[in-house]
Amino acid sequence: MNKDSISRAVIKRLPRYYRYLGELMEDGIERISSNDLSQRMNVTASQIRQDLNNFGGFGQQGYGYNVEHLYQEIGRLLGVDKKHNMIIIGSGHLGQAIANYTNFERRGFVVTGMFDKNENLYGKEVRGIKILSMELLKDFIKKNDIEIAALTLPKTEAIKVAEELVSYGVKAIWNFAHVDLDLPREIVVENVHLSESLMMLSYNLTRQEDKKKGVM
Repeated sequence: MNKDSISRAVIKRLPRYYRYLGELMEDGIERISSNDLSQRMNVTASQIRQDLNNFGGFGQQGYGYNVEHLYQEIGRLLGVDKKHNMIIIGSGHLGQAIANYTNFERRGFVVTGMFDKNENLYGKEVRGIKILSMELLKDFIKKNDIEIAALTLPKTEAIKVAEELVSYGVKAIWNFAHVDLDLPREIVVENVHLSESLMMLSYNLTRQEDKKKGVM
């Protein structure tokens, strides 16, 4: 199957498979059936088989899945078997929280630099990473082979900075700014709108409460 034709819904489930398989490995489990995996993940066994068949299946009849092999294969599909150099633009509370999250490095995402326009932050270290002036951004990207930039900026600044990042050679942007970026198609953008996620949580909570009251 052409991987470009695989639905986004399937691709979005891959990180979840990867996380659960990692937990199984930590528990010393060497193999697992789609039925057992479905009970852990609260996804039907047929959905798991359909999802994985998009990429070749990986399972054996009567045996199930080799946990370590499937973990490695999904990691390869996700690209986390490689090292990705990443910078953070905007070094406030959110930017510093991202830099402090060590689990990213286990997945191959290495934060190598942090930048901000606030002079009071210059020289401050977050887990050994110095916060630098935006004026140093271009040279830093060129010298350190930066692929990914995380944007934790106000939306008024994000568009201009994103365009600059593209011109400097950044290939992917992890966008926490509350704005949609209009960038060349070859630039990979993953938007993380925290307020939208919170509103979806509120919507689902309201639906649960309405069901209890008998309101449709």
